Amino acid sequence: QAQLVESGGGLVQAGASLRLSCAASGRPYDTYAMGWFRQAPGKEREFVAAISWSGTSTTYGDSLKGRFTISRDYAKNTVYLQMFSLKPEDTAVYYCAADGIESRVVRGRPTYWGQGTQVTVSS
Repeated sequence: QAQLVESGGGLVQAGASLRLSCAASGRPYDTYAMGWFRQAPGKEREFVAAISWSGTSTTYGDSLKGRFTISRDYAKNTVYLQMFSLKPEDTAVYYCAADGIESRVVRGRPTYWGQGTQVTVSS
């Protein structure tokens, strides 16, 4: 099993940047794809980004590519979500996720989830 712990959330103003981190432990880190999702109050969970186990393939949710960048650090067993030009509509709880099969992450059905970290963007 994999354990995922997010960090880096907080309150920022519109236009700011923020980097979320997700530290993984348990199952060997380099054997699974990882991703980020978000859920705003009253809305369904939304796919944000995914990165393959090798780090060579990335996928982004509609309209997020260009403002958000996913990356991973194998030495630190950590995946990052760098967010630029944040907007109030980016306000949500951001969840880290992992699965041995990348398509499960992209389709929103990963096996492992973190507890989430709140991101609030003020106007």
